[in-house]
Amino acid sequence: MANHLTPTELAREAGLDRRDVIEKCMELGVPIFQGRIDKTLFMASVSASEPSGTAQASERVAAA
Repeated sequence: MANHLTPTELAREAGLDRRDVIEKCMELGVPIFQGRIDKTLFMASVSASEPSGTAQASERVAAA
């Protein structure tokens, strides 16, 4: 299982749009290096930024 994904691949796994993934990276300071995003860092950043009851994207990826 790959850990560094393109925004399109990460969006597919997280159930988000590609543009939303890129916006979240910019907003949360998650680096995009050579067109790839660290999935673990992205999901941890998203779940830490959301209120405790609404970690939808991280729950979807964790279930996959």
